[in-house]
Amino acid sequence: MSQQPTPSEPRSTGPFSDVPWALVLGLGALALLRPLLSITGVTERLGWSPFLQWGTTALVTLVWVAAVVVARVPRPLITLVYTGLAYAVFATVLSAVLSPIMLGELRGPATNPFALVAVLAVNALWGLVAGAVALAVRSALGSRRSGT
Repeated sequence: MSQQPTPSEPRSTGPFSDVPWALVLGLGALALLRPLLSITGVTERLGWSPFLQWGTTALVTLVWVAAVVVARVPRPLITLVYTGLAYAVFATVLSAVLSPIMLGELRGPATNPFALVAVLAVNALWGLVAGAVALAVRSALGSRRSGT
């Protein structure tokens, strides 16, 4: 009496499979550096407001790309789209918590459905662009390793 081997279950291929959620949430939280620099007044005190924000965005994007490339994430594009969405949710919650404390009233995307959709769309696009860069970097590194 030998036991028949059971076929392995098929891998899930849905939009949430093979996504490292801890990495998504961690990278999304890292991007909170952008609004925190503004909230704390660092950008205004330095007088570099637009340059510091753009530089911070570039640095965060570089970290996102490096993280998914180094970690060899199976689906870097969707992972970074979800990262952008996670950041959008975190930033909206941060705004909803801090605006009543600092301004005396609720302001920000949480007060306007159109603004909330815009925040989600813009940050998903940010993740999409970063994911495309990550795919290009990974492809270039793969070509270099294979000798082409």
